[in-house]
Amino acid sequence: MNLPAPRALIAEDEPLLADALRCELARAWPALQVVATVGDGLSAVQQALAFQPDVLFFDIRMPGQNGLDAALALTRAWPTEGSAARPFPALVFVTAYDQYAVEAFEAQAMDYLLKPVQAARLQKTVQKLQQVLADRAQPALGLDLEATIAQLRHLLTVS
Repeated sequence: MNLPAPRALIAEDEPLLADALRCELARAWPALQVVATVGDGLSAVQQALAFQPDVLFFDIRMPGQNGLDAALALTRAWPTEGSAARPFPALVFVTAYDQYAVEAFEAQAMDYLLKPVQAARLQKTVQKLQQVLADRAQPALGLDLEATIAQLRHLLTVS
């Protein structure tokens, strides 16, 4: 089964760091398409709602609205019903500050990267993200398999 290329949004207020992350992601995950790069939390929410990416890379300290607040606002605004409904993006915080890690994971972050981002550490994050996206793409298969196994067990006990 061919899955569509995963899409990401980067929210980073320092252009050089945003470019560096984009370059590192291109090396670690060539199939990933960065659909937008924004420099503040309000734009991050707007662009995430517009593009509905699979992955978000949010800085914590940004002008206007920090990354934690932007993530919270996005969870509240994310479409959950109708034809526009998609799973909420996998969220990774990329920051120079380790003191926000607990808050980040409380905000359902998949991972937390410290700047400067190390290639080996980013590769681990990419592997986690790829697994999560692969699991999301095949949820029905897993449920159908479990249901089929349950039916077979029932038939074997009835016979």
